Amino acid sequence: MKRPEGFDERPAQPAAGVEGERAPRERRAPRIPRLPRRQGVGTDDGREARVAPEPPAAAPETVASPVSRPAATDHDAAATDVVDLLTASRPAESADATDDHEAPIGAGVRAAETARDARVARKRRKLLERAEVRRFTRRSRHRRAAWVTAGGVVVVLGVSILVAVYSPLMALRTIEIKGTSRVDDAALRQALSEQIGTPLARLDFGAIKKDIAGFPLIESYVTEEEPPNTLVVTVTERTPVVAVKTGKTFDLVDPAGIVVQSAPKQPDTMPLADIGSAKLGSSVFRTMTEVVLALPSTVRAQVSGVSASTADDVTLTMKDGSRVVWGSPDDSDAKAALLDALVKDHASRDPKTAVEYDVSAPDNGIIRAQS
Repeated sequence: MKRPEGFDERPAQPAAGVEGERAPRERRAPRIPRLPRRQGVGTDDGREARVAPEPPAAAPETVASPVSRPAATDHDAAATDVVDLLTASRPAESADATDDHEAPIGAGVRAAETARDARVARKRRKLLERAEVRRFTRRSRHRRAAWVTAGGVVVVLGVSILVAVYSPLMALRTIEIKGTSRVDDAALRQALSEQIGTPLARLDFGAIKKDIAGFPLIESYVTEEEPPNTLVVTVTERTPVVAVKTGKTFDLVDPAGIVVQSAPKQPDTMPLADIGSAKLGSSVFRTMTEVVLALPSTVRAQVSGVSASTADDVTLTMKDGSRVVWGSPDDSDAKAALLDALVKDHASRDPKTAVEYDVSAPDNGIIRAQS
């Protein structure tokens, strides 16, 4: 085996002397075997496995020659051995350092996991506690919600009432009149104008009634507030049912004895009431108007007059000269139906003959000749 030359400057060993003499053995320092390189296989404790070095083979004896320089080999081995010793001492230190370095990393991971688990546990505990609190406070929460709702409703109603009663936004500005034909709308609106500017909730209906009472042709009325600023007055005018002769004119009178209007002659559809010494609005007059109102429209059109001496002795006069004994105003509907049947029966037999119809007993009508 050739050895490199020129790596050290030791003097060359003298050549062997006489042939047959052995060259003296070269004394060498014990050679420390070189450690093999570490393999990439790990052990259970995290350190790298190392292959045990094989025992070195016995070095063959070499005969020194003038051209060979064994000293260079010894120097090279010594230098390599020193390097290998340093390298051989590093794995243990490296493994210890790795252990010292990895231990804090593992502890940090475990601490982080523990902290995360603790946070999850705290959140779960808070959720459970919140659910328990909600379960045990459900009734009180419902009661509180009910009280809050009721309070809100009361507040809204209170505010609405205050606005309606005191706010000028709800003040009266317009008065509408409906249902009039004989009553003067402008005069009635002028009479109610004192209420202008008053909130609708504070209108004085007593004063309104007094103002409307000044119009005798109004029988009844209905008021209706239309927010925000309108009052509607619907009027029912009086309707005359009989005519009463006064001098040369005829007063058209309603059942209450109120003169609705006057006319120069008697209307064809309205009977003439002979009140005698009775006054308008008396019980006798009211009885006569009650009987006239109970007549069917077909029969009322044939009645020309009504008279009564008492409230139980009402007599009707027909346009063909016939008379009707009515009696008291009791059972007026039954008497009216009976009179209608008697009139139709007489018209079918002898319509030109004047007769007397007696319906004072509604269950027994009589037709007799006039005396």
